[in-house]
Amino acid sequence: MKKNVSSWMPILLGIVLLVFMSACGNSPQSANTQEATAEQTQEQQQPESGSATDEDVSVEMESEDTPVEIENMGEKLVFAEAPTRAVTLNQHATEVMLALGLEASMVGTAYLDDSILPEFKEAYDNIPVLSDQYPSKEVFLATTPDFAYAGWQSAFTEKSLGMRSDLAKLGVQTYVQESSSKPSPTLEDVYRDILNIGRIFRVEDRAQAIVDNITTRLEEIQSQIGTVDKPLKVFVYDSGDDKALTAANTYLTSLINQVGGKNIFDDIDKGYAEVSWEEVVNRNPDVIVIVDYGDTTAEQKRELLLNKASLADIHAVQNERFIVMPLSAAAEGIRAPIALQTLAAGLYPDKVKR
Repeated sequence: MKKNVSSWMPILLGIVLLVFMSACGNSPQSANTQEATAEQTQEQQQPESGSATDEDVSVEMESEDTPVEIENMGEKLVFAEAPTRAVTLNQHATEVMLALGLEASMVGTAYLDDSILPEFKEAYDNIPVLSDQYPSKEVFLATTPDFAYAGWQSAFTEKSLGMRSDLAKLGVQTYVQESSSKPSPTLEDVYRDILNIGRIFRVEDRAQAIVDNITTRLEEIQSQIGTVDKPLKVFVYDSGDDKALTAANTYLTSLINQVGGKNIFDDIDKGYAEVSWEEVVNRNPDVIVIVDYGDTTAEQKRELLLNKASLADIHAVQNERFIVMPLSAAAEGIRAPIALQTLAAGLYPDKVKR
């Protein structure tokens, strides 16, 4: 028996030695391979800096798809997505859209008060003009619009495009420039309208840039004027011969206040009012702002004021201090810097250039 064991012993030892050597040679290599594989898998699962995971993309898409809720003129509006077939009505609404770079989303426009701003003319010329004033409901609906943006409430009446509620039933969302429809509007109200349109069309960054630009221009102009101890008295002449139609608590009055002036009729609790020439004389304005629009030219209005005997002794007429303000600049829109510059240069020509 011992002889048999002795004869098998070298063979058994050889087998054990081979197994041991195999284990010693393979174990580190196997461990290294598993570790490298794990690291590679981890790198594949972790995105590079700046890239997005599926979860991030999902969150971004959900953000883009989130309905936008806007309150406009007391009505709650919900936009599941940005409109793609918009029609603008009134100049200041049209120019807000163009300033936001949304001409590709416009299928029609109507009702200009003035020439379009030069920087928007090329874009404007590619948009169908539906009418010189408000188009008929039939012409409007023929564009198959999904959105209508008006500067004034008068756009949405039975005599024009139709009531907002009726258009909503036809699938047409509507927005009215609220700053043009409320008493005593300010620049902040204009900003809100611009930002609302930016939200509706998902271009909030562009809208904010417009607001920031207006704010910057106002600050620059106010810096040029400096401290004003006694604001200049301003009479806003809109029209009229027997009596004067004047702007009282309007957006224009707010702009006048911003650049060192004071509307002599800002105590009247409404937007526009008829006043007697006697009352104009009693309040003796230093400067007269002529609102330029319609068939009567600014020069004709100026001559009327200069030749009206009852006004001969007021400071503005004696010194021939007139500021011509285009209606398009006096409207609640992106022309605020133009209006502010025009007013400031007319009130303080030694400090602010036109």
